[in-house]
Amino acid sequence: MKILITGITGLFGSYLAREFAPMGEIHGFRRKNSSARLLEGSDFPVTWHEGDLSDIASLEEAMRGIDLVIHAAGKVSFDPKHEELLHEVNVKGTTHVVNAMLNSGVPKLVYVSSVSAIGRSAEQSRIDENFKWVKSPLNTDYGVSKYLAELEAWRGEQEGLELLVVNPSILLGKIKDDRSSTDIYQYVLEERKYYPVGDLNYIDVRDAAQQVRALVENNHWGERFILNNARISYQEFFAEMAGVFGKKAPSRPLSGNLLNLVVFGSSILRKVGLSKVQLGKKSALLSQQKVFFDNAKVNRVLNPKYTSLKDTFLAAK
Repeated sequence: MKILITGITGLFGSYLAREFAPMGEIHGFRRKNSSARLLEGSDFPVTWHEGDLSDIASLEEAMRGIDLVIHAAGKVSFDPKHEELLHEVNVKGTTHVVNAMLNSGVPKLVYVSSVSAIGRSAEQSRIDENFKWVKSPLNTDYGVSKYLAELEAWRGEQEGLELLVVNPSILLGKIKDDRSSTDIYQYVLEERKYYPVGDLNYIDVRDAAQQVRALVENNHWGERFILNNARISYQEFFAEMAGVFGKKAPSRPLSGNLLNLVVFGSSILRKVGLSKVQLGKKSALLSQQKVFFDNAKVNRVLNPKYTSLKDTFLAAK
C-alpha cells in the first residue's frame, strides 16, 4: 500500500508516518523549503513530493499510484490577524486535496480535523461526535476553519471517497518538537504565576497516532472519532508538569479583570521575544471553560491504552 501524508513534517504528521510505515510505502508531501527535522532518525524511507496545498497540480502529481491519503497539513493559529490565512490553508487546502484525490482516483482519505471543529456551547459541558455545530463566541477562527475544512472532507465522501475523520484534542509531544501544540509547555517553563480556572483536554501524540492506525486497520470508514485521553483542570495539569520539569507551578487563579491584563502582558512579551506563549483573548476565554470532549466512542471500538500524563511529561523533557 502506498500512503501519502500531507503535513508529514509537522508534529502529528511525523508520528503518523512512523505509525503507518509498517503498513506500506510512505510518501510525504511538503513545501520546497520545509524541514524534515522531526523525521530524523526514522528507520523507514520516505518518498518525497514537493508542492503546495494551493497548487492542485502538484497534489495530483503526488497522488499518482497512491492508495491512501492522510491529510494532516494545516495552519494552527489563534491570532485574529490570521483569519484569512487559516481559511486559505485549512479550507481551500482541503478542498484541493479532496478534488485532487477525486481527479486521481485515490480511494481513501483520513482527514485530521480537531476538537475545535466540533464547536463549543456555553450550555454544554460534555461534547461528543454527534454535537451539532452552532455559532458561538467560543468558536475560534481556527475552529471555524477546521469545521469548514471538515465539511469539504465529507463532501468528498459524498462524491465517492472512503473517509475517516479524527478530531484530536491537544496533542502532547516533546518540548524539542517545538510545534504549536507543544507551546503549552512554555507556560510552565517560563514559570508563569497564573493558571486558568477551566479544563484542558489532552492526548499523548503517540497514543493518537496509534489510534488512527487502529481505526484504519479496522476499517472504520464513514465515521468520525474524538481522540482524547482525559480532561483535567489547568491547575492540576500545570502542577504535575512543574513537578516533572522541576519548575514552580502557577499558583494564582486567573479570573475576572486579571484575564485581560495577562493577555495584554503575554502579547507584549511575545512581541519583544521574551516569551514563546501565544495567549490571545479568545484562547484565554476558552481556557476558563469547563468542557469534556467525550472519548467514549473510540474507547468502545478500540479499547485503547493511554499513556499516563506523568509519563508523557517525562518523555517530553
